[in-house]
Amino acid sequence: MADAVEHTYGIINFDLIKSWFKMEPGTDTAFWALNLMKYHEVAQYADGREGISGREADDAYAPLGPLAAVGAMVAYLGNVKQQPVGDPVWDRVGIIRYPSRSAFLAMQERDDFKAQHEHKKAGMEFTIILSCIPESHDPSIEPTGDLVLLISRGDSDPFAGLPGLTQVANFDSEGCIIGDGRHYDRARFVRVDDDAALAGVVAAANTSEGAQVLVMRSAIDNLVESVVTA
Repeated sequence: MADAVEHTYGIINFDLIKSWFKMEPGTDTAFWALNLMKYHEVAQYADGREGISGREADDAYAPLGPLAAVGAMVAYLGNVKQQPVGDPVWDRVGIIRYPSRSAFLAMQERDDFKAQHEHKKAGMEFTIILSCIPESHDPSIEPTGDLVLLISRGDSDPFAGLPGLTQVANFDSEGCIIGDGRHYDRARFVRVDDDAALAGVVAAANTSEGAQVLVMRSAIDNLVESVVTA
């Protein structure tokens, strides 16, 4: 039996997890786990192995088998090209669509997942994982080109109505699964028309406490498909 999963890269939000166990029958439907990832420069393996970067360790982690076994889908994966607003400076963003919260919890108990998790533990310095629900999407969007991820909190969306933005997939957050106590209310994936539009996004973010702006280089973009086929 593999060791239990140890989360050295963030604090589990037990209040959120407890609320999942109290969900009414039929309400535990699909959700999207948005992972903001910051890597160690050099992977920190318990056995002392060297010569592997944190990013390479996370690449070795990639639990595609366990994800498929619980019916999950990789909705998005991309590297952060630029981060004009927000901290820490993230390295990568990934989104997994799970068929239910119970499926997410069941994956944590799988031996094959636990065996691969040593790589994530070694590579990840810090992560925030948001539990998200789609708010809107544009089914006409083709999965080409880079995206900008806008994360914010508060009653109003600081990025709503800004010119030069194409809304791709918008998510509302029910809370952080793992993090450092910060909370966020929404995550928006958009395309920006030009540098002026990006400057408008940055200006809006700078007036909104806790907002983050991440310019992504997409590697896997199934965002809209993941919502349409849920």
